[in-house]
Amino acid sequence: MNKTEQYQDAEPASGPLALLPNDPPLRAVRAFEAIARLGSVTAAAKELAISPSAVSHQLRLLELFLQTPLTERQGRNLALRAEGREYYRSIRSAFSVLRQATEHVREQSAGRQVTISLIPLFGMGWFIPRLRGFLREHADIDINVLYANHRNYPSDAADISIRFGVGQWAGYRSEKLMSGRMIPVCSRDFMRLHGVIDTPEQLMALPLLHDEERSTWPQWFQAAGVKRPVRGTGPMFEDGLLTLAGVQAGLGCALMREPLIAAYLRSGELVKLFDRPIDDGRDYYLCVRQDTELSAEGASLQHWLQKEARESV
Repeated sequence: MNKTEQYQDAEPASGPLALLPNDPPLRAVRAFEAIARLGSVTAAAKELAISPSAVSHQLRLLELFLQTPLTERQGRNLALRAEGREYYRSIRSAFSVLRQATEHVREQSAGRQVTISLIPLFGMGWFIPRLRGFLREHADIDINVLYANHRNYPSDAADISIRFGVGQWAGYRSEKLMSGRMIPVCSRDFMRLHGVIDTPEQLMALPLLHDEERSTWPQWFQAAGVKRPVRGTGPMFEDGLLTLAGVQAGLGCALMREPLIAAYLRSGELVKLFDRPIDDGRDYYLCVRQDTELSAEGASLQHWLQKEARESV
């Protein structure tokens, strides 16, 4: 019996829901996602309204399809193996997009609502602190705020999305909203511990944090005239919000985008080390779909975002 025959009972074999050759058994993937997210077969079974043995069966089907074990027994508990953790990291964003899209469609008829998707740090550091002003002017509009899935933008179901990149996304009209230039910062406590940092050479000897990639610090040091090679070591974080948490915890210095951390700089919690920004060519863009027109409510939010961005420069 080949692999397809062994898991064929997991999904319809023919008709409109038939699996393509490389499609995983979707019910099995859903069962695994519930196990990984909730931490146990029992909890997954309760959420999915099936028996624990049925959940275990779906897990075996998925492992058979992938031809690798995803879990292992640790005493009486079921734990994710390294392969399982990696697979869960890959599929959880897809499930998040699916749930957001479903909720968006269900709520479209709920009233005058606009859905906007944001990168987490942009939302926390810039959009949400200003949102009260919009709501004062438009008390009759409900704002639905989602995380932007920045690794899979085409799956974004929002009316408006604030994206980070070079401004080109298929199916979207985009306009630059805000510069993505970065400046070096650290926490006030970090500076107390290490002393005043007067030169880029001093900075190079200190712990450095990396936001999503390790290439920006070498670019900054090169622009600052430092000739020696820059080490690429130090913690790397998936996004700016995690990087900010690392800076606040005193783990090191990071290159961050000033408009998004302005409140922390004003309060003195974070310190700008040098007024020497670096521009890697990526900026923040306001994006709307080409295939649909914004509602009047969406247009109001769009115009407000443009106005706020101009005033915050």
